[in-house]
Amino acid sequence: MLENNSLLTQHSVNRRDFMKLCTALAATMGLSGNAAAEMIKSVGSPQRPPVIWIGAQECTGCTESLLRATHPTLENLLLSVISLEYHEVLSAAFGTQAEENKHRAIERYKGQYILVVDGSIPLKDGGVYCMVAGKPIVEHIRAAAEHAAAIIAIGSCSAWGGVPASGGNPTGAVSLQDALPGKTVINIPGCPPNPHNFLATVAHIITWQRPPALDSHNRPAFAYSRLIHENCERRAHFDAGRFAKQFGDHGHREGWCLYHLGCKGPETYGNCSTLQFDDLGGGIWPVGIGHPCYGCNEQGVGFTKSIAQLANVANPTPRVEKPDVDKPEGGDVSLTAVGLIGGLIGLVGGVSLMTVRELGRQQKHPDDTPKPPREE
Repeated sequence: MLENNSLLTQHSVNRRDFMKLCTALAATMGLSGNAAAEMIKSVGSPQRPPVIWIGAQECTGCTESLLRATHPTLENLLLSVISLEYHEVLSAAFGTQAEENKHRAIERYKGQYILVVDGSIPLKDGGVYCMVAGKPIVEHIRAAAEHAAAIIAIGSCSAWGGVPASGGNPTGAVSLQDALPGKTVINIPGCPPNPHNFLATVAHIITWQRPPALDSHNRPAFAYSRLIHENCERRAHFDAGRFAKQFGDHGHREGWCLYHLGCKGPETYGNCSTLQFDDLGGGIWPVGIGHPCYGCNEQGVGFTKSIAQLANVANPTPRVEKPDVDKPEGGDVSLTAVGLIGGLIGLVGGVSLMTVRELGRQQKHPDDTPKPPREE
């Protein structure tokens, strides 16, 4: 299955661990075992895809998160999965030499490399608030994007504008998509995003020469299709109405829901509550350690709403009318049931009132067999 064992041995990458990595990446995206085998073959190819990583107005948090990934570790990622041609933080070269390396990579791998950008892009006053090699960073990014096979905005700053674009936005900071009109940009938001989401997206591009399925905000659907609130470890407390009211109070110490402390999980999409961070064990994400979700995955939530502002909840629970679990079967029909039957009749016009009555009679007397229809 794996045709390049010599490559893996050369860089001291265990074949078994490499296969586990690809299988885990495929599972993260909800792909089949056959897809995992294709990924193993493609990602393990000696022709590693070149990556050019440009940082704009950022805090290096996205890179720091990648540095702490363990499946794979950074050295295995760079030596066995991708070929990182340019990265200001991780580059051994610096100054003029680093810039020359970037330009050579763009020319050599024209139409083949993946461009990754973290940080927002300032456009005010000609972009002078972020300069590299005497030119605004937006010029470097646009030149690199011109011949990129795929473009990824990693982190909330690159995806939405993030911290630099909040408040008064004095530098005119914009997202990567706004700086590259007409280009398709894959957004992987988060502050920082889980490196596994980034690696899985890159692996998909390597294997099938296209990005994974994207949502309406160009985020990989496998990572951003469900509300964080849906799979939160504190969700049961939310449903039961148990909320921490202050940091350090009884509810907070007992692990109750953090909604009243400003948790934005009910309006933020992401897999933070299920994937968690950097293979450090359970509970390693903001809510797991007792801090409300900040909503950094969501445009207009993170870095826009205040920390204490309550989240919008589309379908609040517990319900206003809780079900009566002690009610005997076959009792009076509740108003809720009447409403459901009315909705059913509206949706399925062919269901008659007599049919509904017959179904109710059978439920009360399951041993009775329906009489055959009378012949005319």
